[in-house]
Amino acid sequence: MTATTDGSTGAANLRAAPVSDPTDTTTAADDVLAAARQAAERSVRHLLGRQDEQGWWKGDLATNVTMDAEDLLLRQFLGIQDPATVKAAARFIRGEQLGDGTWATFHGGPGDLSATIEGYVALRLAGDRPDDPHMIRAARFVRDRGGIAAARVFTRIWLALFGWWKWDDLPELPPELMFFPKWVPLNIYDFGCWARQTIVPLTVVSAKRPVRPAPFTLDELHTDPARPNPPGRTAPVASWDGVFQRLDKALHLYHKVAPRGLRRIAMNAAARWIIERQENDGCWGGIQPPAVYSVIALHLLGYDLDHPVMRAGLASLDRFTVLREDGARMVEACQSPVWDTCLATIALADAGLSPDHPALVKAADWMLGEEIVRPGDWSVRKPRLAPGGWAFEFHNDNYPDIDDTAEVVLALRRVRHPDPERVEAAIDRGVRWNLGMQSRNGAWGAFDADNTSPFPNRLPFCDFGEVIDPPSADVTGHVVEMLAVEGRSSHPRTRRGIEWLLAEQEASGAWFGRWGVNYIYGTGSVVPALIAAGLPAAHPSVRRAVGWLESVQNEDGGWGEDLRSYQQEEWVGRGASTASQTAWALLALLAAGERDGRPVARGIGWLAGTQQADGSWDEPYFTGTGFPWDFSINYHLYRQVFPLTALGRYVYGDPFATGTGKGA
Repeated sequence: MTATTDGSTGAANLRAAPVSDPTDTTTAADDVLAAARQAAERSVRHLLGRQDEQGWWKGDLATNVTMDAEDLLLRQFLGIQDPATVKAAARFIRGEQLGDGTWATFHGGPGDLSATIEGYVALRLAGDRPDDPHMIRAARFVRDRGGIAAARVFTRIWLALFGWWKWDDLPELPPELMFFPKWVPLNIYDFGCWARQTIVPLTVVSAKRPVRPAPFTLDELHTDPARPNPPGRTAPVASWDGVFQRLDKALHLYHKVAPRGLRRIAMNAAARWIIERQENDGCWGGIQPPAVYSVIALHLLGYDLDHPVMRAGLASLDRFTVLREDGARMVEACQSPVWDTCLATIALADAGLSPDHPALVKAADWMLGEEIVRPGDWSVRKPRLAPGGWAFEFHNDNYPDIDDTAEVVLALRRVRHPDPERVEAAIDRGVRWNLGMQSRNGAWGAFDADNTSPFPNRLPFCDFGEVIDPPSADVTGHVVEMLAVEGRSSHPRTRRGIEWLLAEQEASGAWFGRWGVNYIYGTGSVVPALIAAGLPAAHPSVRRAVGWLESVQNEDGGWGEDLRSYQQEEWVGRGASTASQTAWALLALLAAGERDGRPVARGIGWLAGTQQADGSWDEPYFTGTGFPWDFSINYHLYRQVFPLTALGRYVYGDPFATGTGKGA
């Protein structure tokens, strides 16, 4: 074979596979190796064919119908609904409804109350009748689960915008938060960047308490329509929940007497903060929810829809949409081109593609152009740190991502670029920035350092998802692996990261996965990092991890873990086999020296046996995590890049597994 720029591959551009001693290689092992090589070649062709002309890759990022429902509610609130958008969105929402009338938040998951309420309301806006059979089933489920009153706060905020819920019965979020200095608890920088970008505009919405006339009632979603807003549970005074409940009551009283001048100044400060963080393409942080709430907040403050900020913001929302062949319209919560591109680059390089292959050079060029070289919100806590990271999205200069930066460095290190000095300069900036973003405990979070305040999660307003960004094992593992490849295994910060990882290992031998599902992801991220940093495969922590992975392998040879593992211990390491999770387990086992073991052979066999004719894998299950349990993600490229990386390392080995990278 020869590699060409049209997506085909060839031996001239592939590394030579390790040659085994024929005297100790069984026929079965030969068969597995041949199957792995063939599957990798098909996968390489498929992945090369999906590269954009500019050099990037991006798979769909699927979440749940609340994105689509809230998009329709926003358009209804602003008065900009159009029949074609409503029809296409409704088609998608109906297609996601389960047989019992509910909507789940991940494939194979149980019906979710808030998602079902929002899906139901969106279909009402689209013209579906409450006496339609699918709507009757949905409404029955909502009532059986406590009605609208039992929904999460964000769902009830959307209903309050139309008078379907009372603002008085929602937690208060005053815009005067903007005045809190960074050393005061509950200042906006105590929140994770995604929560911060949402909370700032919602302080304006909370202060304004707008109500637009609803086109219909929702009596059928209340357990008692005559008493739709029953009082909630009162927590004991001596508990933290009790303290924050009483704080919320005090804030409700303050809402009634807040000095108008002070409140106006606070809301104007929030508006300035929002506008200063609007990206060049009009979005906010490359994430759909902050964009939606920012548009509402600015509209309430008098920005008309023709204002340049508003026009750009609304236009950016259209770029979150995916139009399907059946006419359905899906809204992505976010887009992941930088993440997808660095992972695809690593996969292709590890699968034998020559480091100077045009596809890899083009990918490197695009990634180099995406480097963020200006300060963002992270610099509030790290004012002396020079910028030099990468974000997750196309446009997000305010919030570079520590995880993305580590993986981009690993990807760039695999490419032989015609301008090596440019690459080295970017890598050096990325390494320096990542080192500087280490938290005090020796580990790394995703976007900020030391974003660990215990107070934001206590607010009654924050009843959904993570609102802080503490360090995690998966991000720390990726950073440690990157530092090891860069010859910094002995650096004091790397050693502290390794010590933290060893201390965080579960008794089972696994590591918790914050940004992927779940313990398989955490373990698949940490073990290769520890080996790259110089820990021997015989280290007790590595052996315990290997033992755990082998113990949770499925009978079919693959690995899978259901999202319910975030809530229920019996699901830990258990679930239908998936391509991405099988690959994560294999990456750990291969790094730990288990290449010739039966579990690896069975896992490789599962990947080869489930690959489709076009070189891809089917993966309906959600293996990505936005917020553990609360918000789940199906990254459509995970099913491609991670299996290819695992197959490539099985066939060719991992050049960085033992710290053989730059400077080692």
